[in-house]
Amino acid sequence: MRLHCQSEIETIDMSNRLLTAVKFYLGFAPKFSRKGFERLGLGERQVEADFSGQRWLVTGASGGIGREIVAQAVGRGAEVTAVARSYAKLQSLAQELDGPGEVEVRSADLSLRREIIHLASVLRDEGAGFDVLVNNVGVLLKKHFITDEGFEASFATNLLNHFVLTEELLSDGLLADGSIVINMSSGGMYTTALLPDQLNVTVPERHDGVAAYARHKRAQVELTHAWNEQHGPGVTFQVMHPGWVDTDGVRTSLPGFRKLFGPVLRSADQGADTAIWLAADRPPVAEEGIWLDRGLQPEHVADHTRTDQGRRAELMEKLEQWRHM
Repeated sequence: MRLHCQSEIETIDMSNRLLTAVKFYLGFAPKFSRKGFERLGLGERQVEADFSGQRWLVTGASGGIGREIVAQAVGRGAEVTAVARSYAKLQSLAQELDGPGEVEVRSADLSLRREIIHLASVLRDEGAGFDVLVNNVGVLLKKHFITDEGFEASFATNLLNHFVLTEELLSDGLLADGSIVINMSSGGMYTTALLPDQLNVTVPERHDGVAAYARHKRAQVELTHAWNEQHGPGVTFQVMHPGWVDTDGVRTSLPGFRKLFGPVLRSADQGADTAIWLAADRPPVAEEGIWLDRGLQPEHVADHTRTDQGRRAELMEKLEQWRHM
């Protein structure tokens, strides 16, 4: 049997991603646009929910979808801990919100494991348990950057520190029975398989920002399944994607995409809709699928993106190793 070298594996992956991307855009893209949201009439069917008495934690809360999730949760009575790097933006958010709920802001660099662990320790000391955790923060970085902890920055932000934060909260008993964890993935995950060895790309010449983002988002889906196997049904883990939303990240990282699809991109409140619905409706965990527009969508559009328990176990083992490095 012939073994493939790393460069051959990357070439095969690139070819598979391109072919899958074509199939994805032709078959599924209309659902992800603003037109897909409007076609379902979801704007006229607001989520009916009272989150009074609930405590939420939302990452990436200073802008875009995260900011809107905070606003909608507070508007329905939740007490929300909003986490992001920019304290000024968080303060602006807190001043602008108007609702029966409350918001407290916590500044943390979500690309740094030590700041995540510190945040979790502070919350533990305060005895702050949560009913809803939204792992929302995500970045697509064209430039390669290694944090001072030795991780590629987008990997650390998009995946590793979601894992670290959630595991810390679970270990400290801050996600009690009946709580829900909502992981914010992306339609980009449809283009790739789970590739644990290519999640933390530390060699600049091998960095592809778009490919890295897709791999992190695919890993989020597999991580969600693994967490349900380990911690369910007491704690529920769901994974969703918001459709194509006109965020600051899209404007800065995908200008060509925005130029092409700008007229049909969703607003932040449309992107946040499914997260609010998941927290309110609490649908049962599915063996496979990803949530979009309050409905369960296929998790794969090509056979090559499917994985097995062995590779999922490899992902969890690697994440646990990185967590304690």
